Amino acid sequence: FSLLQKKRRAATARRQHLKSAMLQLAATEIEREAAAKEVEKQNYLAEHCPPLSLPGSMQELQELCKKLHAKIESVDEERYDTEVKLQKTNKELEDLSQKLFDLRGKFKRPPLRRVRMSADAMLRALLGSKHKVCMDLRANLKQVKKEDTEKEKDLRDVGDWRKNIEEKSGMEGRKKMFEAGE
Repeated sequence: FSLLQKKRRAATARRQHLKSAMLQLAATEIEREAAAKEVEKQNYLAEHCPPLSLPGSMQELQELCKKLHAKIESVDEERYDTEVKLQKTNKELEDLSQKLFDLRGKFKRPPLRRVRMSADAMLRALLGSKHKVCMDLRANLKQVKKEDTEKEKDLRDVGDWRKNIEEKSGMEGRKKMFEAGE
């Protein structure tokens, strides 16, 4: 009993050690990914956004502002163009979906009604001329021959032997015998 408990404890200790090792590896991997993302962000900013050098004179500052405004305008124009394209494609999608809905609406399916149909008729309707299996359940029932019923009738006519004995025994039987003798 104690050996089994020791094995269980050792197994749980192994599991906990493996879990902690996996968690440590995952934490270091997440830290590496975060550092790589930060480096990539710095590289992108250095490439696309040159460092800002502020000129000393007022005229140079005005020229810099004009350049920045021109860039902002070009970016806004691009953004506007892409928004218009997006709206146009969304409108086309809505029109096509509306056409699809209209086409579906024209061919309305009739409500289904219950139809009483035998199994044979249903198979014939589904399979067509391939239908060869007969689903007539009455045909598969055992048929009773008339000879058997005639034998049972003969047995019923003979009757139960106990009734004959009861009739002949007792006063009623003797009375019948006496009346039959006269």
